[in-house]
Amino acid sequence: METLNNIVLTIQHYLADYILIVALLGGGVWFSIRLGFIQVRGFGAGMKRTFGGLFSKKGEAGADGMSSFQALATAIAAQVGTGNIAGAATAIAIGGPGAIFWMWIAAFLGMATIYAEAIMAQKYKQVGPDGEVTGGPVYYIRAAFQGTFGKALAAIFAVLIIFALGFMGNAVQSNSIAASFNTAFGIPQAVMGVVVAVIALFVFMGGMKRIAKVTETIVPIMAALYIVGALIVILYNYKNIPYAFHAIVVGAFNPSAISGGAVGATIKLALTKGVARGLFSNEAGMGSTPHAHAVAKVDHPVEQGFVAMTGVFIDTFVVLNLTALVIITTKSIPSGKTGAELSQFAFSTLYGKGGDVFIAICMFFFAFSTIVGWYFFGQANVKYLFGPKAVKIYSVLVAVCVVLGSLAQVDLVWNMADCFNSMMVIPNFLGLIVLSGTIKKVHDDYFQNFKPKQGK
Repeated sequence: METLNNIVLTIQHYLADYILIVALLGGGVWFSIRLGFIQVRGFGAGMKRTFGGLFSKKGEAGADGMSSFQALATAIAAQVGTGNIAGAATAIAIGGPGAIFWMWIAAFLGMATIYAEAIMAQKYKQVGPDGEVTGGPVYYIRAAFQGTFGKALAAIFAVLIIFALGFMGNAVQSNSIAASFNTAFGIPQAVMGVVVAVIALFVFMGGMKRIAKVTETIVPIMAALYIVGALIVILYNYKNIPYAFHAIVVGAFNPSAISGGAVGATIKLALTKGVARGLFSNEAGMGSTPHAHAVAKVDHPVEQGFVAMTGVFIDTFVVLNLTALVIITTKSIPSGKTGAELSQFAFSTLYGKGGDVFIAICMFFFAFSTIVGWYFFGQANVKYLFGPKAVKIYSVLVAVCVVLGSLAQVDLVWNMADCFNSMMVIPNFLGLIVLSGTIKKVHDDYFQNFKPKQGK
C-alpha cells in the first residue's frame, strides 16, 4: 500500500506541477484570446442570467433537462465544496498567501475555458436511451476524435470521473463532514456517515428533478450563510485588510518577504498550489461541470456559457476569497494548522468554539451539495458506459463510499482522488483544443446572428 501510495504521489506531482500548469493556464490564455476575453465582455450577461434565474426560478427539471439556473446551481453545488474551506487553507499553509493570487489568475483564465466547455456540452448533448437529455465531455471528445481513438479517450474520461468524483471524491467529501461534526459536536464519524449516506441516497433516487430541486434550494442558502459569517470576521479585522491584499500580491512573487508566511514557501510552490487547488475548487477545465450545463434548457449554447463563467466567479472570487481573507486578516497562518483545521482556527479567533460549529455547518452544506453534484456528473458517464439500468447500482455504490469515507482518512484514497482529478483534465483538454474552431464558430454565431434575430 505504501509503495502504491508513493507511485500515486509521484504521478500527481508531475501532473499538478507541470501538465496542469501548461494545460489550464495555457488553455485559458488560448481561449481568452481566441474568444476576445469573453470573461470580461460576457460577465454582465452572465450575472444578469444567473441572478435573474435566482429570483424567477423559471422552469422545472424533467426529462428534457433543467432550467439554466438549476443547471448552474448543480454546477456550483459541485464547485463550492471542501476546496473552498480546506483547499484554500492548504494552499495558503503550503504556498503562502501568494497562492491565492495564482488562484485568481487560474480562475480568470478558467472562466474562458469553462465557457468553452459549456457551449460544447450544449452543442453535443443528446437524448439518452431512457429519454432524458444528457451530455458532457464524452460526447464532445467523440466529436473531436472520430473512430476508435475517440471512443477509447471518451471511455477513459468516463471511468476516471466515475472513480474520481462519484466514488473516491465523495468519500473525501463525506470524511470532511464527519470530521468537522466530530470536532464541533462530538458525533461519531460513522454515525454521521450513515446519516449523510441515507439523505444522499434519497436525493439520488429522485433523479434529475429532485437533484435540481435540492441544489437550487441549498446553494443560495449555503452561499449566503458563509458570506455573512466570513464578512463579520473580516470586517472585525478590517485594519488587516490592506495587509491581506499586500500579502497575496507580494507573496505571489516574493513569498519570503511576507512575515508570517508559510515556511519555505517559494514562487513555484505558490504558483503550483494556487493553480492545482484552484482547479479542485472551481473545476474549470476538469470536465466535470459540463454535465450540468449540457442539460440546461436555453435558446443558444452561448447563453449557458455566460452562466457557466458566473459559477467560477462565485466559487473563486467570492467564496474562496472570503476563506483566504478570514485566514490572512486573522493572521492564523503561523498556527501550524492546515486544511479545514486552519479555517476553523481562523473563525474561532472571533467566534470561539462557535467557529468550529460554524465551519461544521458550512462544511455539511458545501460537502453534501458537492456529493450530489458529483453523483450527477458520474451518473451521466455510468449511463454512457453501461446504460440507464446501471444507475441504481451506481447510486448504492456511491452511498457505500460515503459511509466508508466517513470512517477514517486513508491517504491512498485521498491521493488517488487528487490524481484521477488531474488525469481527467487531459482528455477533456485535448477535446477542447481540437474543437477550438467549432467553439469559435458557435461563439461567433451567437454574436453575429442569434442576438439580432432575438432583438437582444
